[in-house]
Formats: sequence, structure tokens, C-alpha cells
Amino acid sequence: MQVKDSISFFFLAVLYLVGLSNATVLVDFQVAQPPPVPKDAKQCTIQILQRDFAFSFGLAEVVQFEPPTDCGPVGSWAAVTLNFTVTSNGTQFDRLGIFTFQNVEIWRTSTPEPTRGDGIIWTYIKDVTRYTPLFAKPGTFILQLDNLIETGLDGIYSTVLHATFFASSPQHPPAQKADLIVPISSLLNNTGNDVSVPPTFSLNVTLPRNSVKVFAELYASGNGNEEFWYFNTANEFIPDLPSGFLGQGPFREVRLMVDGKVAGVAYPYATIFTGGIIPTVWRPITSYGALDLPTYFVDLTPFVPILTDGQPHAISLDVTSAEDDHTILQNWFLSAALQVFVDTSSKPTTGKMTLYSADPFSQTTTTGTVGNGDVNVTVSATRKIHIESTIISGSGKVNHVVFTQDLQYNNVQNFLDNAQIQNVLQTASGKVLSAHNGVNVVVDQFSYPLGINITNLDPSGNSFKSTFDHSYNRDLLPLPTVPRSNIEERQTASGFFFIAPTGNTGNGTNSNVFSYSDAVGNTFSRVVDAVLNNITFDKQSGSLAPISSPHQFPLPPFTGFAGKARLPNGRVVPGE
Repeated sequence: MQVKDSISFFFLAVLYLVGLSNATVLVDFQVAQPPPVPKDAKQCTIQILQRDFAFSFGLAEVVQFEPPTDCGPVGSWAAVTLNFTVTSNGTQFDRLGIFTFQNVEIWRTSTPEPTRGDGIIWTYIKDVTRYTPLFAKPGTFILQLDNLIETGLDGIYSTVLHATFFASSPQHPPAQKADLIVPISSLLNNTGNDVSVPPTFSLNVTLPRNSVKVFAELYASGNGNEEFWYFNTANEFIPDLPSGFLGQGPFREVRLMVDGKVAGVAYPYATIFTGGIIPTVWRPITSYGALDLPTYFVDLTPFVPILTDGQPHAISLDVTSAEDDHTILQNWFLSAALQVFVDTSSKPTTGKMTLYSADPFSQTTTTGTVGNGDVNVTVSATRKIHIESTIISGSGKVNHVVFTQDLQYNNVQNFLDNAQIQNVLQTASGKVLSAHNGVNVVVDQFSYPLGINITNLDPSGNSFKSTFDHSYNRDLLPLPTVPRSNIEERQTASGFFFIAPTGNTGNGTNSNVFSYSDAVGNTFSRVVDAVLNNITFDKQSGSLAPISSPHQFPLPPFTGFAGKARLPNGRVVPGE
């Protein structure tokens, strides 16, 4: 890996982007806050990997990482970020990207679909400071990006990944961090370490006997027949729909278990990838989460009296449904990481779990009506978890831990006019709290409203239109080492898509209203609109906002779009 001067690297990147803009390259992006890092700290930037992903199924990029030594003592950094820049040209599906470091998944992303001509470019900068214990030692870094080159698919993803380390100082102290991070993953050293469920994944883990706090971070996303899980229909209504519709219902719960007992769950956010339904809607602005999928947090500290007995314990991950058998289709990709804090004493931690209230599955109901070519289905779910423990460290400190989850879910599906019109209106919301001696150390108050309409413009399905109303509202304190933050994001979009032998045609509009604030005073807001490839309005403000917004030269409207579309309910796009 080559160490570069960060200022020179920045200017080279700017010049490169300016040159690309003059060539009418489409600059894709996801609306998000810039990482809240110390701007005036000394920075050291290294290149971790560079790879052209052509035919890359099963051929991940695997490199060896060495931490830099010229930004202060290793592991003492104030912050760490990753900069991922990708270009592509041609026709290609969007692809999932899994970044794994020291067998821990640290970032899940996906690729925008490229265009022909001058192609596309995107850059995303991710704050990975919470993984500092991993970056403080040499290890294996893996990017799995399974791409396919064949007739009709010629787009290559040319990638480069840099890491920037921000030196600590009296003004910018070292970032708080866990003592170790334990992967709940496949533990492979030649590919991404996510696991596919079903079936349930389980890994035996032995934690240090002086562990006093343990926090889990969950990665989860649907794939294949589970990509559009929120459109899947309750099994009892499948016979009333056209053939090919997918069952097992729309409700999904990601479960984390310790020795078979539910320790915490997540009601996941519905990430729409850039090939989803109408690809032309998601350019140049991707759907929220497409470049940086959200993760979910569970405090496992109530289980510390069990996990510190010196024996291996089964940590399990799965995804369940509201159907009677609770099963899902194939498949979801999952992984987790345990952020572990140990006591200053080497004596074993003791204590007792004093209250455990957690059903194996959420409480669910399914209702519906059928008639006159219409099928209307409603699936609802609720979940309550309450776990308490008293934990005594080897040094004699007593911690009373209370972990609770109170979650709600509702999904209304309308399949009208013999499914020529499909509507989904879904909301997942809830409150997750964990208090240690009365002080909140994990807070997750969230609401994820989603509304989608798909309407066929002709009975063949060659032409259809769609509207999207999608929000991500989250007040999050994920770990005691990370500042609490609040994000409010609403994205409304619409477009049509037409498939023809001479080339696919589509259009799209996309509007975003985004705001971010955190407990240390950082703020960022952005209102940005796009129509027919072009940004028509863009206003950024707040302490994290750039001095000037990037400029995108006008691009021609869509003609002969060659991208690939995917639709829910197992529906195959004619000619695709």
C-alpha cells in the first residue's frame, strides 16, 4: 500500500472529477452526511486496493493491510474513513459489495447501474472509526463484488479504495473504542464473510472471562426472491393472484440469539437497489441506503454473566416471517460483529440475569379480501423484549443493565385489476433502549415508511410506471463510543420504463430532503432534485456541508437506455 499526501490526493481527485464532468460522465451519489471528522487534524491516506471487477464471481479482491505509522501511534487516531471511488461504462446489473476486514464485515454497499458512452462515476466516504481496533493491526482486507461479463452484460466496475487516518491531538483526542471486535461471520479468508440464510447460521464464540460489556452490530439485506421482501404476499392469498407471485408474506424479522434464546431483533429498512423496478429513477441519485446499507444494534451485555463462563456459546442469526412456519424464501445475507469491552482486572466477571421476557417470534396478524379482480392484504406485527441483568466486574464494579425493544410493523398490499396495479404501503417503527446503571448506552428510535405503486401501461407488461415515497427517520446511539445522531430523510421519486427490441427507454424524477445532527454539534442538510439525469436543484447547509457543491454538466435525456430492471413478485421483465 502506498502512503500519499492527503492534500495532493484531494486535488488530484478534484481534477479527475472535473475532467470527467466535462466529458458528461454521470456522477451518481447517495444523499448522506459527510463523515464528522476533524478537518484540521493531520491526515494520512493510503490506498488499500485497486481492482477492475469484470468476471468476478467467486473471485474477491484479497489484500494484506498494514496500519500507517506516520499519523501518531497506531490505533490512537481521532477518526478513520474509507473512500470508495468507482467508474463503469456499458450495460450491467447493480451488484452487491461486501467489505470484510479481519473477518468482520465493515461496510455493505451496492453499485449503480452504468450507462453507455462516457459512463458513470461515484464516490462514497464512510466513517469506520468504530472499527479502529481492527485497523490498529495488520490483517486481511477483502472486497467481494461478484460481477458477470456475458452477452448483453459488458459493464466492468473499476474500483479504488483509500483509507484516511486522522491523527489525534489535545484538540482531537483518540476515538473511544472497544477492546476487541469478534466476528459473527463465515470466517473465510478468500471472500466476503457474510452468510446466507436460511438455514439459521450459528457460530460458537468464547469471550474473555473479564468481559463486562458486549454490543452487537447486525448487517442484513434481502437477495434473490427476498430482494423485494416487502412485496411478497401472504401464502393464503397466493392462489388468488396470477401465477409466479412470491409467498411467505412481507414481514421480516432479523433475529440474534444466544444459545437459542432471542437476545434482540431488527425490523429492517427496505433498501431499494439501483436496478430496482425502474432503474432510471435512481440516477444520478440512488435510493437511500443503496451505497451504504443501514445496520442494526443490540446490547448483549445482559448475557455477559452467561458469556463469561469460559465456555463456547452459540451466537445465531436468522430471518423469520409472519407465516405459520416462520420461514422465508432464498435468501438473506447476514453477518454481525461483537464490540467487546473488558475490565481492568483479569478476574472473571460474575452476575446474574434477573429478568428475561422475549418470545421466540413476533406477534403477527394477517387479514385480507378478494373480489372483482382485486386482492387486498394486510400483515401486522409487534415485538416486545425486556431483559435485565446485574453484572459484577472483577474489579468490583456493579452494573445493572436493562435492555428493551418495542417494535411495530404494518404492510398493506393492494393488487388491483388482476394485478395490473400493485400498491404497497409499509411502516416499520420502534424504540430500542439499553441503560447501564440508569444511563442510556444504546438508543434506536426509528420509523421507516415506504409507499410504492407499480402500474402497467399495457397488459403485456412491456411498459409500466411507478411512484416511490420512502423515508428513513432514526434517532440512534449505536454504541457508547459513538455520538448519538438523528437522521431524517424523505425521498420521493417517479418514472416509467418501456422495453423494446431496439433498446429500453425510461425516465425518472427524484427528490430528497435530508437532515443530520449529532450530540457533538455537527449538522448537515441537503435538498436535492433530479429530472432526466440532471440535477435541477441542490442546496447543502450545516457545519459538515462542503464549501461549494459539485457541478454536473447537463446531460442528454434518456434515449435507448440499455440498463437492466428487476421487479418484485417474481415478475420477469419481457425481453430481459
